[in-house]
Amino acid sequence: MKYLIVGLGNPGPEYADTRHNIGFKVLEHLAGHGGQRFATDRYGDRAELRHKGRTFILIKPGTFMNLSGKAVRYWMDQENIPVERLLVITDDLALPFGAIRIKPTGGAGGHNGLTSIIEILGTEAFPRLRFGIGSDFPRGRQSEYVLGAWNETERITLTERIELAAKAVLQFGLLGVEQAMNGFNKR
Repeated sequence: MKYLIVGLGNPGPEYADTRHNIGFKVLEHLAGHGGQRFATDRYGDRAELRHKGRTFILIKPGTFMNLSGKAVRYWMDQENIPVERLLVITDDLALPFGAIRIKPTGGAGGHNGLTSIIEILGTEAFPRLRFGIGSDFPRGRQSEYVLGAWNETERITLTERIELAAKAVLQFGLLGVEQAMNGFNKR
């Protein structure tokens, strides 16, 4: 059984340690713990992780956030993966820092990466893992905050929250979206 796990972010070193790139960070954690490395491929970087009889295709789109849907559609077609076995990992301003929420469907919530995926797939009905980045920024400074680096307080627990999100991804593949929601949405 194959799953497509897409971590949203922006390519390039200037974005590497920003809140908006949490999707990339979760996938890098997963790949690293599985002894896998990312290789540049069509529309982004790709790694393949095998875990308990499941194959996880990990994609970090190289299309920039606003065009993430192109990479998602390409890899769904390339790997012949149905929408219910797609999981998109994204940052979320509406959740407190480090909170994880898995949902089987939902709107874009103002997130440009999700907007692109919804437009290209023609549906909102795909699972996503939202990683809370909080909203501690002055009015009118949302873009700077999202594209800014983690602060010192966040860095203290960032690694353990990324690890928790990575475990949620594996549970999604092993037990399905409902079980992953039950196991991780309150942690």
